Amino acid sequence: MSESFRQKKFIKRYKRNKMLIKFLQVFIILVLIGIWELLARNGAINTFITSYPSKIFDTIINLFRNGDLINHIWVTLSETLIAFFITGVISIFISILLYRFEIFSKVVEPYLVILNSLPKVALGPVIIIWVGANNRSIILMAVLISVIVSIQAISLGFKNTNKNRIKLLKTFGASELDILRYVVIPSNYGVIINTFKINIGMCLIGVVMGEFLTSKAGIGYLILYGSQVFNLTLVMSGIVILLILSIVLYAIISQIEKHLDF
Repeated sequence: MSESFRQKKFIKRYKRNKMLIKFLQVFIILVLIGIWELLARNGAINTFITSYPSKIFDTIINLFRNGDLINHIWVTLSETLIAFFITGVISIFISILLYRFEIFSKVVEPYLVILNSLPKVALGPVIIIWVGANNRSIILMAVLISVIVSIQAISLGFKNTNKNRIKLLKTFGASELDILRYVVIPSNYGVIINTFKINIGMCLIGVVMGEFLTSKAGIGYLILYGSQVFNLTLVMSGIVILLILSIVLYAIISQIEKHLDF
């Protein structure tokens, strides 16, 4: 058996397994949705509390026809992307400082741990008083929820950079800036992009939590309004929309990762 034949066989088996996994993932979701719909139709579950897929689908379609859906999605999406960008910039900047200055790192790290354990929702009323009941407070809430975890992950990656590569550059007289630019950051592209994958979801969570506190539009507002008027179908519709939105945002970052040369 030739090497090329074995390689083709391996690639074929890999693609087949990948397709099988995708099929099973979609199949499980469809089965669960089907069971949910069937139980609701037969009265086995209380549809006032759980609603059911076809009614949720109709609600989403009606929101789209009324023009409300696009507006709510745009508000939440724009706030999430702004928070995501701010979080990314702050995280990389602070991580560089923590890597570069050892004393600064030792002083700041305990505070990062403490801030990370603090429930950010508790700061909601304070944020509203400081910033105002507007989208800025929502974005700030999202940044606070995601930025500490991001700093910890990226700075840890920077500190775990291959020491031999750093020593080699130092032997050739490279400056600290050169080491940072040509070794530390490039070696952690994978860490940064994986952190961003987590960040996009954390920012979305933060935005929705902020919209619960102060908002007149957005998916979080939609869910909150639905709960206030006891429209559980509207609440479930908002959750489904959030789920789809998070999957799309994660998929976009994954595609960006595939097109970057690490």
